[in-house]
Amino acid sequence: MSIRAWYSSGTPFVWLTAGAVSISVIMVVGLLLMILARGLGHFWPAELHLIEYRNADGETQTLLGEIRESEQVPAVRVREAGYPLPDDAPELVTRHLFKVGNRDLYGFDFRSVVGLGITGESLPAGATAIERRTWGNFYGFPVRLEQGGEVIAEGDAVWEKLPPLVERAHALHEEIRDLEQRQIGAINYEQERVRLAERRLELEGIDDPAARQEIAESRAALQARFEALQARLAELREQEARDTLVMRSADGREVPVALANLVRIYRPNTMGVMEKLGFYGSRLWEFVSDEPREANTEGGIFPAIFGTVMMVLIMSVLVTPMGVVAAVYLREYARQGPVTRLIRIAVNNLAGVPSIVYGVFGLGFFVYFLGGNIDRLFFPEALPAPTFGTPGILWASLTLAILTLPVVIVSTEEGLARIPRSIREGSLALGATKAETLWRTVLPMASPAMMTGLILAVARAAGEVAPLMLVGVVKLAPSLPLDGNFPFLHLERKFMHLGFHIYDVGFQSPNVEAARPLVYATSFILVLVIVVLNLTAIAIRNHLREKYRALEG
Repeated sequence: MSIRAWYSSGTPFVWLTAGAVSISVIMVVGLLLMILARGLGHFWPAELHLIEYRNADGETQTLLGEIRESEQVPAVRVREAGYPLPDDAPELVTRHLFKVGNRDLYGFDFRSVVGLGITGESLPAGATAIERRTWGNFYGFPVRLEQGGEVIAEGDAVWEKLPPLVERAHALHEEIRDLEQRQIGAINYEQERVRLAERRLELEGIDDPAARQEIAESRAALQARFEALQARLAELREQEARDTLVMRSADGREVPVALANLVRIYRPNTMGVMEKLGFYGSRLWEFVSDEPREANTEGGIFPAIFGTVMMVLIMSVLVTPMGVVAAVYLREYARQGPVTRLIRIAVNNLAGVPSIVYGVFGLGFFVYFLGGNIDRLFFPEALPAPTFGTPGILWASLTLAILTLPVVIVSTEEGLARIPRSIREGSLALGATKAETLWRTVLPMASPAMMTGLILAVARAAGEVAPLMLVGVVKLAPSLPLDGNFPFLHLERKFMHLGFHIYDVGFQSPNVEAARPLVYATSFILVLVIVVLNLTAIAIRNHLREKYRALEG
């Protein structure tokens, strides 16, 4: 075959397309692997290095911590940073990012360590890492264990007494958390509802002694329950403050660490492979199931996962009927002419509008106009505090529904256009009305196309951040939109989102070095959530496609 014939056959374009797709797939897989390695590798227990280090002033310091990163940098840059290097130093010098922890002692978590300045290094077996709920990690050596101010163990005996006390501290913490967030939170919620009921009677001018008596009795009962829980909470906090572990830092200072502030304690230099795997699994589970702490740089991201999934589900419930109804009208009922073509052009152009514009629209129309009027009509007793007239998950979902609406309309229209006209005519010939034909025959056959539009909508909506910053997402939400308080689903509440969490941790964190691995880990979780949502929609679409393939044939 000649080159001209080969070129005319289209084979070069096939290979070119296949090569472009292969390169794209390799790039995507490489990006995911990089995110996976940098993010999930953060949870592996790193060894604790004890080093003797000569600082820029020539003083020798003893440091204990983790070597997070090592890089080769030009010696001239090290000299410019103020560290004196000998004249015979190599052109490239090793520099370590050393996590020293102990923020309450040093005021920082990380410091740069020049490799030439290390005069001694070891991996002491007794080096201990403590993850704390506040002040970050502590690295040091256990000295003694105190209970109520009395010493109950010293030296190596600390590890024999410590495990049951740690379990006790965790149990007390969980009970306190349950009291504060669930039981006392529920009482506060009910007290607010009683206050609003009383305010409603005042606004309506109703002087009902029986109603006021009922409100007073409810308030008294709630107050009695609240005082009982407060007494129990004070008792638990007193028990929680009983146990203290005294640690010695690398520079010899003794620091008391309350077991109530302890998340986990471990000696990474003595852990075996199986112990490290178990530790890795527990930290990874904490990351996806717990709440964030320390300005979102530690702890978990469960509220962000929950908020992202709930927002996408609410958005899907809202955008699907709107998009399908609009597509059915344009394809099945609207007279095809210049006006209809103009509407289609407008719908296609809406898909290219920047997402922040939708956020401004959602803030102005949904939050201020619609939500403000809802407050004045249905929640006057709560004013001037807004109920729906403030950003929340409902308005965020509606904003993203409007943002993704063009995708669903176009996909549904294409699905309706692919259905043969003979099927419609056959249904009408058998005596079905146009509405029955549409509802029982056309729409079920077009459902795979609807699901395709929904898949594209979910993929875009789950990763959007800019509009959400205006209509409901926050750095830290004290309570989830779904809880045990009536009406259980609180659409007016603000929520956390994985995309905004990535932005906040990556660009607004006061501790950039500590936050960097969490940016990668959260990015991987966001991709994983989007993939799971899309795979679920794809499975539904494939099921519908197989179900109606016989009719299409």
